[in-house]
Amino acid sequence: MSGVAQTADLARRDVRDALAAYLVALADDELIIGHRHSEWTGFAPDIESDIALSSIAQDELGHARLLYDHAGTLLSQSPDELAFGRQPAAFRNAILVERPNSDWGYTIVRLFLYDLADQVRLEALASGSHRPLAELAAAVRREEKYHVSYGEQWLRRLAGGSEVSHTRVQEALNRAWPEATGLFEPVAGQQTLLEAGIVSGSASEQMGRWHQSVRGVAADIGLQAGSVAPQEGGGGRTGRHSEDLQILLDEMTSVWRSDPKAKW
Repeated sequence: MSGVAQTADLARRDVRDALAAYLVALADDELIIGHRHSEWTGFAPDIESDIALSSIAQDELGHARLLYDHAGTLLSQSPDELAFGRQPAAFRNAILVERPNSDWGYTIVRLFLYDLADQVRLEALASGSHRPLAELAAAVRREEKYHVSYGEQWLRRLAGGSEVSHTRVQEALNRAWPEATGLFEPVAGQQTLLEAGIVSGSASEQMGRWHQSVRGVAADIGLQAGSVAPQEGGGGRTGRHSEDLQILLDEMTSVWRSDPKAKW
Protein backbone atom coordinates (compact mmCIF):
# COMPACT_ATOMS: atom_id res chain seq x y z
CA MET A 1 0.00 0.00 0.00
CA SER A 2 1.14 3.53 -0.63
CA GLY A 3 2.22 5.89 2.12
CA VAL A 4 -1.18 7.53 2.19
CA ALA A 5 -2.57 4.67 4.28
CA GLN A 6 0.41 3.95 6.50
CA THR A 7 0.78 6.99 8.73
CA ALA A 8 -0.57 7.38 12.25
CA ASP A 9 -2.92 10.25 11.37
CA LEU A 10 -5.02 7.81 9.33
CA ALA A 11 -5.46 5.23 12.09
CA ARG A 12 -9.09 6.27 12.59
CA ARG A 13 -11.66 4.93 10.14
CA ASP A 14 -13.63 8.18 10.05
CA VAL A 15 -10.50 10.10 9.04
CA ARG A 16 -9.69 7.62 6.27
CA ASP A 17 -13.24 7.78 4.94
CA ALA A 18 -13.25 11.58 5.06
CA LEU A 19 -9.91 11.77 3.27
CA ALA A 20 -11.02 9.36 0.55
CA ALA A 21 -14.15 11.45 -0.06
CA TYR A 22 -12.13 14.67 -0.17
CA LEU A 23 -9.55 13.28 -2.59
CA VAL A 24 -12.24 11.90 -4.89
CA ALA A 25 -13.95 15.30 -5.01
CA LEU A 26 -10.69 17.06 -5.90
CA ALA A 27 -9.85 14.38 -8.47
CA ASP A 28 -13.31 14.64 -10.02
CA ASP A 29 -12.83 18.39 -10.44
CA GLU A 30 -9.49 17.82 -12.14
CA LEU A 31 -10.78 15.05 -14.40
CA ILE A 32 -13.82 16.93 -15.62
CA ILE A 33 -12.14 20.32 -16.13
CA GLY A 34 -9.28 18.52 -17.88
CA HIS A 35 -11.73 16.87 -20.24
CA ARG A 36 -13.43 20.18 -20.98
CA HIS A 37 -10.08 21.84 -21.73
CA SER A 38 -9.14 18.96 -24.04
CA GLU A 39 -12.20 19.69 -26.17
CA TRP A 40 -10.42 22.83 -27.39
CA THR A 41 -7.60 20.82 -28.98
CA GLY A 42 -7.59 21.81 -32.64
CA PHE A 43 -10.16 24.58 -32.09
CA ALA A 44 -8.43 27.23 -29.96
CA PRO A 45 -7.99 30.78 -31.38
CA ASP A 46 -4.38 30.18 -32.44
CA ILE A 47 -1.71 27.48 -32.44
CA GLU A 48 -0.05 28.78 -29.27
CA SER A 49 -3.35 28.70 -27.38
CA ASP A 50 -4.13 25.27 -28.79
CA ILE A 51 -0.86 23.88 -27.45
CA ALA A 52 -1.11 25.70 -24.13
CA LEU A 53 -4.65 24.58 -23.30
CA SER A 54 -3.91 21.03 -24.43
CA SER A 55 -0.93 21.03 -22.07
CA ILE A 56 -3.05 22.36 -19.21
CA ALA A 57 -5.66 19.68 -19.93
CA GLN A 58 -2.96 17.02 -19.76
CA ASP A 59 -1.71 18.43 -16.46
CA GLU A 60 -5.19 18.34 -14.93
CA LEU A 61 -5.76 14.76 -16.05
CA GLY A 62 -2.40 13.81 -14.57
CA HIS A 63 -3.34 15.47 -11.29
CA ALA A 64 -6.63 13.56 -11.30
CA ARG A 65 -4.72 10.31 -11.78
CA LEU A 66 -2.50 11.03 -8.77
CA LEU A 67 -5.45 11.90 -6.55
CA TYR A 68 -7.47 8.87 -7.65
CA ASP A 69 -4.44 6.71 -6.94
CA HIS A 70 -4.30 7.93 -3.33
CA ALA A 71 -8.06 7.70 -2.89
CA GLY A 72 -8.12 4.26 -4.47
CA THR A 73 -5.66 2.98 -1.89
CA LEU A 74 -8.14 3.92 0.82
CA LEU A 75 -11.16 2.61 -1.09
CA SER A 76 -9.56 -0.52 -2.60
CA GLN A 77 -10.44 0.67 -6.10
CA SER A 78 -8.27 1.38 -9.11
CA PRO A 79 -7.95 4.89 -10.56
CA ASP A 80 -9.73 3.70 -13.72
CA GLU A 81 -12.65 2.35 -11.71
CA LEU A 82 -13.00 5.67 -9.94
CA ALA A 83 -12.66 7.75 -13.09
CA PHE A 84 -14.75 5.67 -15.49
CA GLY A 85 -16.83 3.22 -13.46
CA ARG A 86 -19.22 5.49 -11.57
CA GLN A 87 -22.62 6.90 -12.43
CA PRO A 88 -23.04 10.72 -12.51
CA ALA A 89 -24.68 10.81 -9.07
CA ALA A 90 -21.51 9.28 -7.58
CA PHE A 91 -19.31 12.09 -8.91
CA ARG A 92 -18.43 14.88 -6.51
CA ASN A 93 -17.10 17.53 -8.87
CA ALA A 94 -18.32 21.11 -8.68
CA ILE A 95 -21.02 21.93 -11.22
CA LEU A 96 -18.89 24.71 -12.73
CA VAL A 97 -16.38 22.29 -14.27
CA GLU A 98 -18.99 20.16 -16.05
CA ARG A 99 -20.50 23.04 -18.01
CA PRO A 100 -19.82 23.06 -21.78
CA ASN A 101 -17.04 25.37 -22.93
CA SER A 102 -19.41 27.78 -24.68
CA ASP A 103 -16.87 30.26 -26.06
CA TRP A 104 -13.23 31.21 -25.48
CA GLY A 105 -14.08 34.00 -23.04
CA TYR A 106 -16.09 31.69 -20.78
CA THR A 107 -13.36 29.07 -20.96
CA ILE A 108 -10.72 31.57 -19.85
CA VAL A 109 -12.88 32.95 -17.04
CA ARG A 110 -13.61 29.45 -15.76
CA LEU A 111 -9.95 28.42 -16.07
CA PHE A 112 -8.85 31.44 -14.05
CA LEU A 113 -11.48 31.00 -11.34
CA TYR A 114 -10.87 27.27 -11.10
CA ASP A 115 -7.09 27.31 -10.98
CA LEU A 116 -7.00 30.07 -8.38
CA ALA A 117 -9.35 27.93 -6.29
CA ASP A 118 -7.21 24.87 -6.89
CA GLN A 119 -4.13 26.72 -5.68
CA VAL A 120 -5.89 27.63 -2.44
CA ARG A 121 -7.12 24.07 -1.88
CA LEU A 122 -3.71 22.58 -2.63
CA GLU A 123 -2.10 25.01 -0.21
CA ALA A 124 -4.50 23.74 2.46
CA LEU A 125 -3.22 20.20 1.86
CA ALA A 126 0.42 21.21 1.44
CA SER A 127 0.42 22.86 4.86
CA GLY A 128 -1.43 19.96 6.48
CA SER A 129 -0.01 17.28 8.74
CA HIS A 130 -0.22 14.30 6.38
CA ARG A 131 3.21 14.28 4.79
CA PRO A 132 2.57 12.15 1.66
CA LEU A 133 -0.34 14.37 0.62
CA ALA A 134 1.46 17.55 1.65
CA GLU A 135 4.34 16.65 -0.65
CA LEU A 136 1.99 15.71 -3.48
CA ALA A 137 0.01 18.94 -3.12
CA ALA A 138 3.17 21.05 -3.10
CA ALA A 139 4.35 19.44 -6.34
CA VAL A 140 0.99 19.84 -8.08
CA ARG A 141 0.68 23.43 -6.88
CA ARG A 142 3.87 24.35 -8.74
CA GLU A 143 2.19 23.35 -12.00
CA GLU A 144 -1.01 25.16 -11.11
CA LYS A 145 0.92 28.42 -10.85
CA TYR A 146 1.47 28.24 -14.61
CA HIS A 147 -2.23 27.63 -15.19
CA VAL A 148 -3.18 30.67 -13.11
CA SER A 149 -0.62 32.81 -14.93
CA TYR A 150 -1.92 31.71 -18.31
CA GLY A 151 -5.53 32.36 -17.34
CA GLU A 152 -4.73 35.78 -15.93
CA GLN A 153 -2.77 36.82 -19.02
CA TRP A 154 -5.69 35.93 -21.27
CA LEU A 155 -8.21 37.52 -18.92
CA ARG A 156 -6.27 40.78 -19.01
CA ARG A 157 -6.00 40.55 -22.78
CA LEU A 158 -9.75 40.09 -23.23
CA ALA A 159 -10.74 42.69 -20.65
CA GLY A 160 -8.28 45.21 -22.09
CA GLY A 161 -9.33 44.73 -25.70
CA SER A 162 -12.27 46.33 -27.42
CA GLU A 163 -15.44 47.43 -25.68
CA VAL A 164 -17.14 44.37 -27.13
CA SER A 165 -14.54 41.94 -25.77
CA HIS A 166 -14.62 43.62 -22.35
CA THR A 167 -18.40 43.33 -22.23
CA ARG A 168 -18.33 39.69 -23.27
CA VAL A 169 -15.75 38.68 -20.69
CA GLN A 170 -17.74 40.48 -17.98
CA GLU A 171 -20.82 38.56 -19.08
CA ALA A 172 -18.83 35.33 -18.91
CA LEU A 173 -17.70 36.20 -15.39
CA ASN A 174 -21.28 36.97 -14.37
CA ARG A 175 -22.37 33.59 -15.71
CA ALA A 176 -19.57 31.57 -14.14
CA TRP A 177 -19.45 33.32 -10.78
CA PRO A 178 -22.43 31.77 -8.95
CA GLU A 179 -21.27 28.24 -9.77
CA ALA A 180 -17.62 29.04 -9.05
CA THR A 181 -18.40 29.34 -5.35
CA GLY A 182 -19.37 25.66 -5.51
CA LEU A 183 -15.67 24.84 -5.78
CA PHE A 184 -15.59 25.37 -2.02
CA GLU A 185 -18.76 23.49 -1.16
CA PRO A 186 -17.70 21.28 1.77
CA VAL A 187 -17.20 17.59 1.13
CA ALA A 188 -18.71 15.10 3.57
CA GLY A 189 -16.26 14.70 6.46
CA GLN A 190 -14.19 17.77 5.62
CA GLN A 191 -14.53 19.06 9.17
CA THR A 192 -12.97 15.79 10.37
CA LEU A 193 -9.93 16.44 8.19
CA LEU A 194 -9.67 19.96 9.53
CA GLU A 195 -9.74 18.71 13.12
CA ALA A 196 -7.14 16.04 12.30
CA GLY A 197 -4.85 18.68 10.81
CA ILE A 198 -4.74 17.03 7.38
CA VAL A 199 -6.37 20.08 5.79
CA SER A 200 -5.55 23.56 7.07
CA GLY A 201 -8.35 26.08 6.91
CA SER A 202 -12.08 25.51 6.67
CA ALA A 203 -13.93 25.62 3.36
CA SER A 204 -15.23 29.11 4.15
CA GLU A 205 -11.73 30.33 5.05
CA GLN A 206 -10.33 28.92 1.81
CA MET A 207 -13.12 30.55 -0.17
CA GLY A 208 -12.38 33.86 1.50
CA ARG A 209 -8.75 33.74 0.35
CA TRP A 210 -9.82 32.81 -3.16
CA HIS A 211 -12.43 35.57 -3.28
CA GLN A 212 -9.89 38.18 -2.21
CA SER A 213 -7.46 37.10 -4.96
CA VAL A 214 -10.13 37.06 -7.65
CA ARG A 215 -11.51 40.46 -6.73
CA GLY A 216 -8.02 41.94 -6.68
CA VAL A 217 -7.29 40.89 -10.26
CA ALA A 218 -10.79 41.75 -11.46
CA ALA A 219 -10.65 45.27 -10.03
CA ASP A 220 -7.26 45.85 -11.63
CA ILE A 221 -8.65 45.16 -15.11
CA GLY A 222 -12.04 46.78 -14.73
CA LEU A 223 -14.16 43.69 -14.13
CA GLN A 224 -16.73 43.22 -11.40
CA ALA A 225 -16.58 40.00 -9.38
CA GLY A 226 -19.64 39.11 -7.34
CA SER A 227 -20.04 38.61 -3.63
CA VAL A 228 -19.59 35.21 -2.02
CA ALA A 229 -22.82 33.23 -1.87
CA PRO A 230 -21.83 29.58 -1.34
CA GLN A 231 -25.38 28.26 -1.52
CA GLU A 232 -25.72 29.35 -5.15
CA GLY A 233 -23.12 27.06 -6.68
CA GLY A 234 -23.51 23.98 -4.52
CA GLY A 235 -24.86 20.52 -5.14
CA GLY A 236 -21.98 18.85 -6.92
CA ARG A 237 -20.32 17.63 -3.73
CA THR A 238 -23.48 15.69 -2.86
CA GLY A 239 -23.98 14.23 -6.33
CA ARG A 240 -26.54 16.72 -7.69
CA HIS A 241 -25.40 17.56 -11.21
CA SER A 242 -26.65 19.06 -14.44
CA GLU A 243 -27.45 17.01 -17.54
CA ASP A 244 -24.15 18.27 -18.93
CA LEU A 245 -22.24 15.78 -16.77
CA GLN A 246 -24.21 12.79 -18.07
CA ILE A 247 -23.47 13.80 -21.66
CA LEU A 248 -19.78 14.31 -20.88
CA LEU A 249 -19.44 10.97 -19.07
CA ASP A 250 -21.25 9.06 -21.82
CA GLU A 251 -18.62 10.29 -24.25
CA MET A 252 -15.59 10.08 -21.96
CA THR A 253 -16.25 6.56 -20.64
CA SER A 254 -17.54 4.88 -23.81
CA VAL A 255 -14.33 2.96 -24.58
CA TRP A 256 -13.81 1.85 -20.97
CA ARG A 257 -17.42 0.71 -20.63
CA SER A 258 -17.11 -1.44 -23.75
CA ASP A 259 -14.83 -3.76 -21.74
CA PRO A 260 -14.13 -2.61 -18.15
CA LYS A 261 -11.78 -5.53 -17.49
CA ALA A 262 -9.59 -4.95 -20.53
CA LYS A 263 -5.91 -4.11 -20.05
CA TRP A 264 -4.91 -1.38 -22.46
